[in-house]
Amino acid sequence: MTTVRRSAGVLLFRVVTGEDGGRDAEVLIGHMGGPFWAHRESGAWSVPKGEPEPGEELRAAARREFEEELGLPLPDGAWVALGENLQAGGKRVHVWAVEAWLDPARAVPGTFTMEWPKGSGVRQEFPEMDRFAWCTPEEASERLVAGQRVFVERLRDHVREGRAPAEA
Repeated sequence: MTTVRRSAGVLLFRVVTGEDGGRDAEVLIGHMGGPFWAHRESGAWSVPKGEPEPGEELRAAARREFEEELGLPLPDGAWVALGENLQAGGKRVHVWAVEAWLDPARAVPGTFTMEWPKGSGVRQEFPEMDRFAWCTPEEASERLVAGQRVFVERLRDHVREGRAPAEA
């Protein structure tokens, strides 16, 4: 029996006026750190997310991962459930959105260590995410890994419909 790998994250958003004069959203996403992603833009950004610890609830993991990856506390706000999606690599990603503002220049990303260059025996430290930016849905769609783009569309539908935030 194969265990499904899970990941949980928070997509911070702010409501803006869209090109059509209606409500729309901008989202805060991060560029993945490390040498593999260094020279890539398209498909190299992610929702701040990560795997839960054993026994940890997904929402708690989403909060912890947001704070670890940005080095900042998750701002207060109602949580909007954006559901889950299966990424190409087989990981099931669960995402919530929180309406709040955060200055991405204040982020102090968490780090990871890996052998680099591969096969050299040298271990180097890299930021989990090396930069963060507020993006329009169109910009986010271009930048995000393919399996996470659906969350921006779900959030956009939520914002355009003007529903009250749903606690999840």
